[in-house]
Amino acid sequence: MKNILITGGAGFIGSHICLEFLAQQKNVFIIDSFINSNKNVFHGIKKILIKENNFKESRLHIFKGDIRDTLFLSNVFFKAKQNGTPIESVIHCAGLKAVKESFINPIKYWDFNVGGSINLLKVMEKNNCRTILFSSSATVYGNSSEIPFKETLKTNPINPYGFTKVTIENILDNLFESKKNKWKVGYLRYFNPIGAHPSGLIGENSSSKPENIFPIICEVASGLRDQINIFGNDWPTSDGTCQRDYLHVVDLAKAHRMAMSFLNDSNSTKLVLNIGRGESTSVLDLIKAFEKTNKIKINYKFTNRRSGDVGISLANTEKMVEILKWKPEKSIEDMCRDGWKWQKSKLKN
Repeated sequence: MKNILITGGAGFIGSHICLEFLAQQKNVFIIDSFINSNKNVFHGIKKILIKENNFKESRLHIFKGDIRDTLFLSNVFFKAKQNGTPIESVIHCAGLKAVKESFINPIKYWDFNVGGSINLLKVMEKNNCRTILFSSSATVYGNSSEIPFKETLKTNPINPYGFTKVTIENILDNLFESKKNKWKVGYLRYFNPIGAHPSGLIGENSSSKPENIFPIICEVASGLRDQINIFGNDWPTSDGTCQRDYLHVVDLAKAHRMAMSFLNDSNSTKLVLNIGRGESTSVLDLIKAFEKTNKIKINYKFTNRRSGDVGISLANTEKMVEILKWKPEKSIEDMCRDGWKWQKSKLKN
């Protein structure tokens, strides 16, 4: 399949997936509302591909709009078909993702994440497009004591954001079971993607104030913040800080390409995969790695635990390695180096 739609394609993860598929000579259709992303990311994507002598303007199609808008979404599919490049598969990244905000405004999260997904699936069905890869999250496992987390674990989210992810997974399950001979569905449960493209031309560029750790570390390093708050030093971990399975965003994008190939090569399938490195790194260790790699001091202080957090989040990656015949290649040091390079490039612009 050559024609692929990426919802939320201007975001941190979506933009790297966009680059990955364009580099594979695919026709890529991007839908993004740009409420928490920037259209300038596509200038960076073009520069990377032009350097590699691998860019054709006709292969990238960008549409500004909201997937909850049925008329807009239907028009995207119609235009693609009219141009002789009907959308054949979808990578669904669009959605809200801040755990703290999901506690404050849960209705908004259910509306955007679940309502938008239902609308997308309806329009896909009407247009005979029945292959979808969904951006899920390790948050679906909640505070499970069975570490590392396996895909067979019972889902047990502890925040509204996580509940929306589980609900979308359940909808995809129901859809697949209702029409096994037609639908190919997959969901990738991301652990903690960080870093940026090694070129420094694209990276995380949220319009809102970041809540996740890595962009905050970068802001402290660049003087935009005085320090980073570490939420708790009394977790049941080696140094008392939360442990996470950090993954380079470029590796995550590659995982999408391989997972989509797996779906396309199957007659009918449902794919559920953890995407992580299977290695645990504490918050303090991540800060130390950033300091050592980039030779820069990061100020921090300990504060109270944050609602919705878990002590340890670690992927069991056996199924990912078996299915995709691949494992992530980039190290924590690569993530720190590439992410800081991106942050410095932002400061120059």
